[in-house]
Amino acid sequence: MYEVIILFIIVGFIAQIIDGALGMAYGVSSTTFLLSMGIPPAMASASVHTAEIFISGISGLSHLKLGNVDKKLFIKLLIPGVIGGAVGAYILTTIPAKMIKPFVAFYLLIMGIMILRKALKKTEKKNVKTILFPLGLLGGFFDAIGGGGWGPIVTSTLVARGSNPRFAIGSVNLAEFFVSITEVATFLTTIGLVQWQIILGLVIGGVLAAPLAAYVCKRLPSKTLMIIVGILIIVLSIRTIHQALL
Repeated sequence: MYEVIILFIIVGFIAQIIDGALGMAYGVSSTTFLLSMGIPPAMASASVHTAEIFISGISGLSHLKLGNVDKKLFIKLLIPGVIGGAVGAYILTTIPAKMIKPFVAFYLLIMGIMILRKALKKTEKKNVKTILFPLGLLGGFFDAIGGGGWGPIVTSTLVARGSNPRFAIGSVNLAEFFVSITEVATFLTTIGLVQWQIILGLVIGGVLAAPLAAYVCKRLPSKTLMIIVGILIIVLSIRTIHQALL
């Protein structure tokens, strides 16, 4: 049993290093690793989001205290995010794992391509008004379905369309805490949380990685790390798709 927990600690450690350096992709990274290890999609997403409650809670509170949260933006993202997260979590638990796994892996593959594209291509910011309800709805839905994606989808869209990065990141981080709680509550009422080893490992790994993540963020160019992460997610997702279709 200890060997299993250690394995999940490593997954949580790597995912937190990535998230700490990029400011996103914890859920996408950890879920991709778990799927490649044979964990069913619903269980992977439930475990990742349970662990993420602790991380997003601390992060969101920190942003709130530092004045990085735009309350109007937060509320406009929170409501659709919670709705989308609940619907996505419920759908994920009602579809057989063998059927949903290749689709989840394909979604993660797209996320990996988006991360890689963002690293290789300089995105020009545009001051365009963003309709927040559908953005929050889609962000919450795909976050639950793929075990991650709230940050990459919502934050990236807001920043790319001209929102102040400081308030976009702070507001999205705080909203993520409540979206994660909703998703976990939905999973609890449907499949439960029997894989406590995964949750414990992810939390321990994330806590241990936090100080090193800050160092990596300072020393390693974000573009380089994004390229590495993008390629890694793409390769693991393709492997998972291949195994699921055999």
